[in-house]
Amino acid sequence: QLQLVESGGGLVQPGGSLTLSCKASGVTLRDYTVGWFRQVPGKEREGVSHISLGEGYTKSYEASIQGRFTISRDNAKNTVTLRMNNLKPEDTAVYYCAAGTQVVARAWNLAHRYDYWGQGTQVTVSS
Repeated sequence: QLQLVESGGGLVQPGGSLTLSCKASGVTLRDYTVGWFRQVPGKEREGVSHISLGEGYTKSYEASIQGRFTISRDNAKNTVTLRMNNLKPEDTAVYYCAAGTQVVARAWNLAHRYDYWGQGTQVTVSS
C-alpha cells in the first residue's frame, strides 16, 4: 500500500522560497506519476505540477507558477520535491502530493486521475 507524506510547508515572506517534499513508503515512487495540487478554502483543488513515471520524466506546470516552481525526483530517497521560488501571497494554500499509474500527460491536472494522496502541508506567504 502506497503512503505519501508531505513536508516542508510553512510561513514565508513574499519573494521567499520553500521546498516541499513528498516521500513515499510501501512502493517505489518512480513507478508512479506524481502530481502536486493545492487548495484554498471554498475552492476546488488545483493542479500545480506533475512529473511522469519512468525515465522520460515529462513535467508540467500550471501557468501561474511557470518559471518559479520546479518539480524533480530523488529516487534514492523515494521522494518527489517541489522547489518554490519567488513565492506570492496568492500561492498560499494547502499543498498535496498525489500518485497514480493511469495519469495521462494531457490530463495531469485532474485530481480524480490519481489514486493516492498525502495529508497535505500548509504554505502561507505573507509579510
